[in-house]
Amino acid sequence: MNILHTSDWHIGKRLMDRERLPEQIQALDELAGICEREHIDLVLVAGDVFDTYMPSAEAEEVFFRTVKKLAGSSRAVVIISGNHDDGVRLAASAPLAAEEGIYLFGSGKEVMPVGGERPVKAVASGEGYVVIENASGERVYLNALPYPNEARLKEEKSEESYAEKIGRWIARGEAGFQGDMPHILLAHLFAAGGKVSESERDIDLGGVRAVPVSVFSAQGYIALGHLHKPQKMGQNVRYSGSLLQYSFDEGENKQVVLLQTSGDRVEVAKEIMLTSGKKLVRLEAAGVEQALSLLARYPEAYIELTLHLTAPLTSQETHALRAANEGLVSLIVHTAGIEVVPVVRRSALSSKELFTEYYRSVYGEAPAEELTQAFLALLEEK
Repeated sequence: MNILHTSDWHIGKRLMDRERLPEQIQALDELAGICEREHIDLVLVAGDVFDTYMPSAEAEEVFFRTVKKLAGSSRAVVIISGNHDDGVRLAASAPLAAEEGIYLFGSGKEVMPVGGERPVKAVASGEGYVVIENASGERVYLNALPYPNEARLKEEKSEESYAEKIGRWIARGEAGFQGDMPHILLAHLFAAGGKVSESERDIDLGGVRAVPVSVFSAQGYIALGHLHKPQKMGQNVRYSGSLLQYSFDEGENKQVVLLQTSGDRVEVAKEIMLTSGKKLVRLEAAGVEQALSLLARYPEAYIELTLHLTAPLTSQETHALRAANEGLVSLIVHTAGIEVVPVVRRSALSSKELFTEYYRSVYGEAPAEELTQAFLALLEEK
């Protein structure tokens, strides 16, 4: 069985004031092309299909059109919700979606409909798991764990550590595994030691939500979402990474992971690089002339430019820089030892930064770290 692992589409996400939906559509169409070319049986989407709990109608239309295309007439698609997704909203159409070969896990407690006429379909399911069979009779067991916290799983706070809870929640999805087929955990969470990028807001809550890789010892392959940088964390633990570059420190090429099953094993066949979407480039220049030369080299990119000057930037120079490349979205100027910081839109700030800014405006000082962590923990309960 050929399986494709992807995650973190973030449909509807913008870069400052730039609309990126056309790029996302292009990249999602590229995924559909990969499915055809590589004869994919099953697509795994490891969460954060949307960028917000309340995506626009346009973003939802793109999502439904994409997953229908990915499923086609002969594939299955299994999707879990991420921390950016409203799990209840995402899974609301699960009964209808299953008829099209699309299986949606919002909380991880859903039980998927089984059977049907499609060549690749669910043949067994229980709370938090589904068994997918292809036209050749090959099967794979999927333990599905959407972004997990107590509020989403309707549990009270307890003395258990977060890692212990994750272990228990994973164990729940093992109930139907008999040890006679390839075994995959599909999850959206932060594995301790993972490389975080600037586009991931408050992703580990100061380490409270970090999960040690040792928790994943039982599965054959762990298909993770949450971190935007593609990365391997142990023999069988992988983040496929985000669909596009969503921050300027994501210099890695974007990719999806092709898996193949053989007997009761699942192995990585190859990583497939994605070519869609504009590159995000950080540039640094000592003077306007050098900056103009650099900007001319990246006509199709989004650019963050840091300028080091000996005199303040004039309005004419600013206009010239903007005109040189319409992809210039961020201009940071350092002048003769004085740092001129551009106005930062509040929409670009993390939850932690917003809370700190508000607290400082009211009380004249930064909040205590314990108070900040308590606030961030409350945000998780949604």
